Amino acid sequence: MSDPYLSHEEIQKLTATALEQGLANPMMRNLLFAGILPRYYGALPMLPAPGPQVQSDLNEMNRVERLIDGSVPLALWLRNAADQVTDAAARDAFLGALDRVARDASGEPDVAPRVPAGETKEEIVFRDDTVPFAFLGDGALAGASVGRIKVLPYQGGALLQPLALPHNGTGWLIAPGLLVTNHHVVYARKRTAGAREVVAEADLRLQATGSRTRFDYLTEDDPDAQEVPGADLLAWDEELDYAMLRLADGAPPRTYLRVATEPLTVTKDLPMAVNIIQHPGGEPKRIALRNNLVFEADEHDVRYFTDTRGGSSGSPVMTDDWTVVALHRGTRRVSDVSFQGKSTAFVNVGTQLSAVLGHVRDHFPAVHAEITAAQAALDRQRQTQEV
Repeated sequence: MSDPYLSHEEIQKLTATALEQGLANPMMRNLLFAGILPRYYGALPMLPAPGPQVQSDLNEMNRVERLIDGSVPLALWLRNAADQVTDAAARDAFLGALDRVARDASGEPDVAPRVPAGETKEEIVFRDDTVPFAFLGDGALAGASVGRIKVLPYQGGALLQPLALPHNGTGWLIAPGLLVTNHHVVYARKRTAGAREVVAEADLRLQATGSRTRFDYLTEDDPDAQEVPGADLLAWDEELDYAMLRLADGAPPRTYLRVATEPLTVTKDLPMAVNIIQHPGGEPKRIALRNNLVFEADEHDVRYFTDTRGGSSGSPVMTDDWTVVALHRGTRRVSDVSFQGKSTAFVNVGTQLSAVLGHVRDHFPAVHAEITAAQAALDRQRQTQEV
């Protein structure tokens, strides 16, 4: 059995919050379990008292990594609970727990902070945050290049037994038929007790070729969104946390994203906004446009406040002209950092695209040449449009 998502103390605090907000009312239980497999929900122990029932439900779900459909019941319950409350502190409590569960469920890395003590972000005052109206249309075009990717785990050349549960992430096109996502998304393993199972390269390749990417996944009830299978794993690196997959032939051609070849730099006096198109929790496509300022950047990483959740791994981090500057990979714990007047314990983190491209150039030159040619074609297209 996997480690519990939340500690005993965290479960107790969530139970107390649910009781304070009236969520222990038996009439609320169906709403809290919306979207969770009825067979699982119906098999949970039933208790006569509402308070113990909530704690029992949370304890049971806390011990379940995933269900047969790939869903995480505790994550769904927490999202439903947040939707049912109006008190800001209670909503933050449920969403904070949801973030912790989502990070563990998706395998996002937990890395040590590299933020100097006492460093804070400048407040945004007297700055024009408007963008051209064409920003919206260009964003919709960029979104067509982003899809949800599902990866099944393999071991020894066969699906992992006793149950191969899918791992969700986000991927995007950097050239025709060439998808970028995180290495840990393709790795498709969850950390247990601080360690992660070793995946042989042959199995890693099987996981890439067995992946399915759904590009036009906009609503839950969209039956026509096509899933494109993977064809090959072309380039990857665990430290930079990237993977590039060739998609199978036969899918309709679609646009791909422009990428930055130089690292993003930021200064305190000129905040930089970034936007992330993503599939949080493997759900339909969403975009983060609010609370989207970069905190800091170096040659390797970009750190930002843009909203993401588990399943957002592999998303493109884009500037306002929809150029990809970083590959989102996870969240980093920080201290002495504030955002919009509030202390924050986390900033999100992505790998600079320039670092990824440098690694591809040095280790996978044929793939780098393909990307370079595709990006040059985008530049020519833009120049033609400007004329």
